[in-house]
Amino acid sequence: MLKMKNLNCSYGECQVLYDTSLEVGEGKLIGLIGRNGVGKTTTLKSIMGMVPRKKGSVHFYETNLSDLPPYQIPRMGISYMPQGRHLFPKLTVMENLRIPIVEGPLDKRLLEEIFQYFPRLKERLNQKAGTLSGGEQQMLAVGRALIINPKLILMDEPMEGLMPLLVKLIADTVKIINQKGTTILLVEQNLKTIKNICEGVYIMEKGAIVYEGTPSELEGAMDIQERYLSVKV
Repeated sequence: MLKMKNLNCSYGECQVLYDTSLEVGEGKLIGLIGRNGVGKTTTLKSIMGMVPRKKGSVHFYETNLSDLPPYQIPRMGISYMPQGRHLFPKLTVMENLRIPIVEGPLDKRLLEEIFQYFPRLKERLNQKAGTLSGGEQQMLAVGRALIINPKLILMDEPMEGLMPLLVKLIADTVKIINQKGTTILLVEQNLKTIKNICEGVYIMEKGAIVYEGTPSELEGAMDIQERYLSVKV
């Protein structure tokens, strides 16, 4: 479904990605993990066309995303949930949910599905997003990513900064969304979460993929965990 091959990206003169290659098969839930500043967020942004690509390619099915302007990429069926939520604080919950809809009415079936995941959002439809709690804002960010019924969702640390109970709620919801057929590439710092919900995992270090395997394989590779994730044996 998604194939990134030998991608090189830079912010001005500062190169961030070095021949980065990864694949996400249709229906899969794949984790991308690594220490801060290794290029995980840039990887997601490069897929969405938000970072200039110097070399390499990103294909979504048979389409080369490198040939498309950024605004067309979501219309291919790719949704991006950025780190830090990036909601519109002065707009209501409902207005934030409507933002990704380019044309036509909002799909009420999808809206009800979002409310099944997060009933609290239904109770706060007319409340401004900036007045929600951190957990509620994260629920809204997930809902906004779902509202276009994407084939693929790129999630950048959706559990960041949440209390353990909410971490479990979001993680469980991500898994259910995937089980219903939506492919997910998940950037996450929490190794335990990656092991619990992902089918495959990539590790990044200094802008390159340095490990690919399954969570069970990574579980037994303590040298890899210590070297790239600062997990002590």
